[in-house]
Amino acid sequence: MSAQDLNEAALQYHAEPQPGKIAIEVTKPSASARELSLAYSPGVAEPVRRIAADPEAAYAYTAKGNLVGIVTNGSAILGLGNLGHLASKPVMEGKALLFKRFAGIDCFDIEVDATDVASFVETVARISDTFGGINIEDVGAPACFEVERQLIERCSIPVFHDDQHGTAICVAAGLLNALELQGKRLQDVRMVCLGGGAAGTACLELLLDMGLPRENLMVFDRQGCIHKGRKDLPDYKAQFARDSDCRTLADALASADVFLGVSGADLLSAELLESMAPRPVIFALSNPDPEIRPERAHAIRDDVIVATGRSDYPNQVNNVLCFPFIFRGALDVRARHINAAMKQAAVAAIAALAREPVPAEIVAAYEGVESMSFGPEYILPKPMDPRLLGAVSDAVARAAVDSGAATRPYPAHYPLVTVEDVFPRR
Repeated sequence: MSAQDLNEAALQYHAEPQPGKIAIEVTKPSASARELSLAYSPGVAEPVRRIAADPEAAYAYTAKGNLVGIVTNGSAILGLGNLGHLASKPVMEGKALLFKRFAGIDCFDIEVDATDVASFVETVARISDTFGGINIEDVGAPACFEVERQLIERCSIPVFHDDQHGTAICVAAGLLNALELQGKRLQDVRMVCLGGGAAGTACLELLLDMGLPRENLMVFDRQGCIHKGRKDLPDYKAQFARDSDCRTLADALASADVFLGVSGADLLSAELLESMAPRPVIFALSNPDPEIRPERAHAIRDDVIVATGRSDYPNQVNNVLCFPFIFRGALDVRARHINAAMKQAAVAAIAALAREPVPAEIVAAYEGVESMSFGPEYILPKPMDPRLLGAVSDAVARAAVDSGAATRPYPAHYPLVTVEDVFPRR
């Protein structure tokens, strides 16, 4: 399909048969006069009184416990940049569709006309009691770091910036599997990251928490190497500054084991890839054009494992492997926040699922794919794998309980989702 044909198909998809991708569904009967009186006046009076007496009762009598607010100001829309809050609405509706499709979570998308951190945070904090959780989306760096920090402080429900932590969880899961296949360990590898924005920062923070040695990491941004001699570093970059004489990407990548690209197209040259250690791992996540295309990387070296953000290549790093199930687990145990233990539990669950045999029905859902099994071109599960719901949500809920983030016990009611539930046998 040509780019023009794809654009026209996308416009038609969003416009017909009715505009948009989400709608509100009524969950209670409302056909009779009695049912309407229970739904509204006078029936609402008693749950109102119960909630006024005990705010926790809102979880029993309203949709709060299964409702996520997807909030944005449109300052970093996908790969399109700062196009404003209203232009981000198709993306936010798409996110709501994914929450519902993969984890049964209802969402309201909230596009906030606020370019400064204080106004955005104030708006979201004041409406946060409506929801069981807040998903921050498409808010640009560095503002996103402060937005998330302040909302976590002010809100009593989980707040999660998916562009940061969803990406980090998927990268960590894929990297652990790739390193296993390459006969390496996270604790031993040398890693170079090109890109110092929200996604890169979150990836590195999580990997450091999981055992990547800080002294084995070099980070580069648009101004070059992040080192202790630089005077222009904000705190979120200064944490990665090394006391090193290394200044160029070529110097850093010589004999490096891992390249993480969250920067721009075609920035990893053949010469740079050739200089890396035996059996390297490449995460080239710039979208739509990665730092190096997999076919080029494999033409240069036959011992490399490559992941990208694209669905038309193997090893896609796709946040939908993570965020619906992180929220499902957090909501089900009514977690106050999403902590490091819950993120690492999600990493482990996603990585483990990729090592399981892949049912034929999942393979059949992907056109042109004949088989899937754990290996250099399958280090992460596919988004259409229904087993993600049980595996990741369960792990996150258990971690929330064990770490003290939960306010109610582990529910032990996660459905054993089978492939046949999603891909019925004909």
